Amino acid sequence: MDEIDDAGIMTSRTPPLVTAPQKRLKRSDALAARIRDLISQNGLSPGDRIPQKWLEDEENRASKGTVREAMKSLETQGLIKSRTGPGGGAFVTALSGDQAIGLLNNLFLFNKPDIGDIFALRKLLEPELVLSLAGKLDEKGIATLQATIRLYDNEPQTAQDAFQQTIAELDFHAVLASLAGNQILGFVCVFLQSLLRDLTDINADPEQPFAAVAEAGLPYQVRLVRLLKAGDGAAAQALMRRHLEDSERFLLGHASIRGRARIRT
Repeated sequence: MDEIDDAGIMTSRTPPLVTAPQKRLKRSDALAARIRDLISQNGLSPGDRIPQKWLEDEENRASKGTVREAMKSLETQGLIKSRTGPGGGAFVTALSGDQAIGLLNNLFLFNKPDIGDIFALRKLLEPELVLSLAGKLDEKGIATLQATIRLYDNEPQTAQDAFQQTIAELDFHAVLASLAGNQILGFVCVFLQSLLRDLTDINADPEQPFAAVAEAGLPYQVRLVRLLKAGDGAAAQALMRRHLEDSERFLLGHASIRGRARIRT
């Protein structure tokens, strides 16, 4: 959205993330929503062809251009895939979690969240996540967590080293989220971790002792896995909360928003 500044110069203003609900959809958007509902109501699965009759029926109600625009919208959303040639047509596809998170990350491309905002939610959700997992993980789940534990052979020498180790540890948290019984909880946790991973750079400070960063990660992960395996949800919940508080303090003290500040080398 453009606006005129005090000097009379046209400037670009990023639209707000939260907007009022639209009262009236474009015809193509309404059509896309209707086709999406038909896919769900008729039990179509990824790989199934969109019946040509659906599109022909819609072309009787709207122009071919409107139908094409609706199908393009569904393709952009990752819900259908068009193929040309013999056996071609429109086919149902499944939007992956990575694709959905990529689209959501684009929403925040020009509206960078604060580290504190991200951790405010992480500190609420991830302790609940581990509480829900305690005593419920099978051997495969435990093995997956153990395989993800980061072994830091070398102590960090700079803030950049410490930062890279802190961000690498998000892989462990992502695996935890992938094991959640509540898919919505798991997805939101991974999304917050993705925002954090994409958000921050680090300001190097050679005077800062970084050994504690390396020492904190591995014991925390080992202890957490043991608590989950033992079914001690309360202890796992408290450990996760303390760990996130420590991580937040480190990043707030040394991180800068990517795109707003450059790393000092």
